[in-house]
Amino acid sequence: MNGLKFTLTIIATSLVAATPLLAQQKRVSPHETVSKEIDSARVMVVYGRPYSKDPKSGEVRKIWGGLVPFGKVWRTGADEATLLVTQKPLVFGDTTVPAGAYALFTLPMEDGSAKLIISKQLGEWGAYTYDEKQDLARIDLKKGKPEASADEFTMAIDKDGEKGGVLKLMWEDTEYSAPFKIQK
Repeated sequence: MNGLKFTLTIIATSLVAATPLLAQQKRVSPHETVSKEIDSARVMVVYGRPYSKDPKSGEVRKIWGGLVPFGKVWRTGADEATLLVTQKPLVFGDTTVPAGAYALFTLPMEDGSAKLIISKQLGEWGAYTYDEKQDLARIDLKKGKPEASADEFTMAIDKDGEKGGVLKLMWEDTEYSAPFKIQK
């Protein structure tokens, strides 16, 4: 019953968040849902996957510090803000994110550091109306190199040990990650 309730919550949250926006905006990038069961809890991310190449001209764009400007909040993908849904509370370091649905934003800096912003405000198109007062948490991301260069923005949820996971954001030759545990 818990699994069915969670699935219905995901569907309802996704529809509530996306329906008004889709009527107003046209998606340009493909969208994807990634989901993983970590320590008996489902964690899911729904996001837009922009390409390094401009969809109109086909020219390769500068991503970090260009399309994704340094020092400004980014929607962490394309089109509407990225959606995180978790069945149980997640613990990122000292920060606990209660079970539920959240918008994800990223704040990349010129020195290579970045923060993952978890917002309580759902249903935004991009970061145009982002409100810092709605932040639940800001989490330091670890910068690294992905196994392979990514022409299309890619997110992943991987297991990390028996009771943990890692959220990954990959684009071009950069990977940002944030390890988490499932709170009991």
